[in-house]
Amino acid sequence: MPVTAEIRVRYAETDQMNVVYYANYLVWFEIGRVELLRSLGLAYSQMEIEHKLVLPVVEASCRYRSPARYDDEILIETRPAMLRGSVLKFAYRILRKSADSPEPQLLAEGETVHVVCDETFNRQPLPEQYATALRSLMQ
Repeated sequence: MPVTAEIRVRYAETDQMNVVYYANYLVWFEIGRVELLRSLGLAYSQMEIEHKLVLPVVEASCRYRSPARYDDEILIETRPAMLRGSVLKFAYRILRKSADSPEPQLLAEGETVHVVCDETFNRQPLPEQYATALRSLMQ
């Protein structure tokens, strides 16, 4: 089951063609990840402070289906897609809400892969409370 965050496209996120600049979708993926953890009662900042761990992105992909434009209401669906040892994968769908249709329109979908690391970027296991919470969404 995905966790959904909602944003509105800001003018600063658009390019000369009046569509959202492609790299902003990766920023939206990050918003989705943070909100997913928050929905589980966890925080990325808490993992950094309490466990001295970070989750660098080691791979990212995005498939663009339709452009988002200034002032669109956007839904960011995020779900954990894989958890194996110190490797995590999240899957995303970016959708546009529409007053004209009950179904939101798919704009993009993608994935990010992360490796759990300590402050010196050595691989570490994901703390159990995070692993258990993420696995609960994968079932």
